[in-house]
Amino acid sequence: MDLMDKLKILSAAAKYDVSCSSSGSKRKNLNKGIGDASNSGICHSFTPDGRCISLLKILFSNNCVFDCKYCLNAISRDFLRVSFTPEEVCNLTINFYKRNYIEGLFLSSAIINNPNYTMELLLKTVKKLRIEEKFNGYIHLKAIPGADKYLIEEAGRYADRMSVNIELPSNNSLKLLAPQKSKDTILKPMRIIKNSIINYTEMKKTIKSTPLFVPGGQSTQLIVGATPESDAKIIGLSQSLYDKYKLKRVYYSAYVPVVKDNKLLPDITHPPTLREHRLYQADWLLRYYGFRANELLKNENDNFDLNFDPKTSWALSNLNDFPIEINTASYEKLLRIPGIGVTSAKRIIKVRRVHRLTFDDLKKLRITLKRAKYFITCNGKYYGEVSFDDNKIKNKLLEQNIIKSTEPHPDQISFFDESKLDEKITPSGIILPNDQNIFSNNKFRLSDKITAINGEF
Repeated sequence: MDLMDKLKILSAAAKYDVSCSSSGSKRKNLNKGIGDASNSGICHSFTPDGRCISLLKILFSNNCVFDCKYCLNAISRDFLRVSFTPEEVCNLTINFYKRNYIEGLFLSSAIINNPNYTMELLLKTVKKLRIEEKFNGYIHLKAIPGADKYLIEEAGRYADRMSVNIELPSNNSLKLLAPQKSKDTILKPMRIIKNSIINYTEMKKTIKSTPLFVPGGQSTQLIVGATPESDAKIIGLSQSLYDKYKLKRVYYSAYVPVVKDNKLLPDITHPPTLREHRLYQADWLLRYYGFRANELLKNENDNFDLNFDPKTSWALSNLNDFPIEINTASYEKLLRIPGIGVTSAKRIIKVRRVHRLTFDDLKKLRITLKRAKYFITCNGKYYGEVSFDDNKIKNKLLEQNIIKSTEPHPDQISFFDESKLDEKITPSGIILPNDQNIFSNNKFRLSDKITAINGEF
C-alpha cells in the first residue's frame, strides 16, 4: 500500500486518543490560496513553559487482536487493516520535521499479535529515530499494557513522555466492554514508569551521565459517558492516579458514538462534551487549587452541575465559608473564591502588602468579579447585586449565564476600508482591480499532495 494511504488511515485512527492536548483541521488549500492545514495527523500539544508545538499523531497499526466494544479497531469489526514499518515511521517523522511541519511525534498502536510484540515494534521505532537518525525532537510514546517490564523501561530512555490509557473508569466496565484488559495490567506499566522516573532522578544526582527517563512524565486518558460511572467516581480515580502514580495529566474524552451496533453502549447522538469540560475544570482544581475530589463531590454517585463550573458549585454548597475578606484571606482561601485564579490570587497578595484593596482596586487589577463579587467583601463591605443568600446568588449567576449564551458574537473588525474591498494591493504597493491576480502562476505554491519518492517528499 502507498505510504500516504497508510498515513491517512492511521492518522485518522489516532484522533480519538486525546492524551496529547490535540486539535486538528481538515482545511485544504483551494485554488489560488496559500497554506494547507491538512488532516494528515498533525496535532497540537503544549510544553511545560506554555509553547504550542505540532506533533505527527499516528497509530503504528490498526490491526488489533483485542475486541473492545467501543473501539473502531476492534478485531470483530470489518475494515481495512494496515501497519507501518519502523522505517516508514522514521522517514515520515524526519521528513516532516525537516520541512517544519512538526516538532515531534505522538506514536500509539493497536495490539498486534500480543503486547510484547507491539511494544518491541514501538521500541525499535524510537530507538531508530534517536540513535540512527539522531532525532532530538519531542516523542510521546504509548506504553502497551501487558508488555514486559524491561521493554517499558528501555522505551522510557528514548521517549519524552509516556502514557498508558485506562479508558474506562472501573474494573467492572473493563470486563463488560474491554474483556481482554484489566485494571492490574493497566496499572502495572504506570507503576514501572513512576518508579523508574524516581530511580533515574536519584541516579542523576550522583552520576551526571545518567540518561533522562521520560522527562515529560506520564499521562492517561479516561472515556466519559460510555459507562454509567458518576463524575464523583471519575474524579476520585483521577485523584488517586495523581497521588499514587504522580501523573502529569489525566485527559478526559467524551464518548463519541462511532460504534452503532452494540447494545452495551449508550444510545446517544452527541458526545457529552459539556460534562467533559466540567471534569477538566475539576481536574484543574485538583492539580493547582488544593481541592480534593471528595470536597468537590461528596457522594460517590454525584455528578457535576452542568450549569456552573465546579468551583462555583462548591462555593454555593459551602456558603458558610463565605464571604471572604479580600484584604486578610490567605492565598489558599483566595484560590477558593469563584472567579479568582492562581495569577489573580498572587496579584492580590503582592499588592495588598503596600495597599489596602478596595473593590475598584480589584477592577484595576483585572480580577474577574462577575462571579467573585458574590463571595467576597472589601474592607468589610459586600458588593454582590443580591443579598447573601444561596438561592438568590444561584439565580443571579444562572441569569448571567443565560444572558451570556444569548449575546451575539461580534464580527471580526476589518483591517481594510470597506469601500476599498474591490481593490487588491500588490507587494509593491500597486493597486489592482480585484479581478486581476498577478499570482495566478505562482510557481512556489506547494502541491496539495505530498508524494513519497525514495523516502523523500
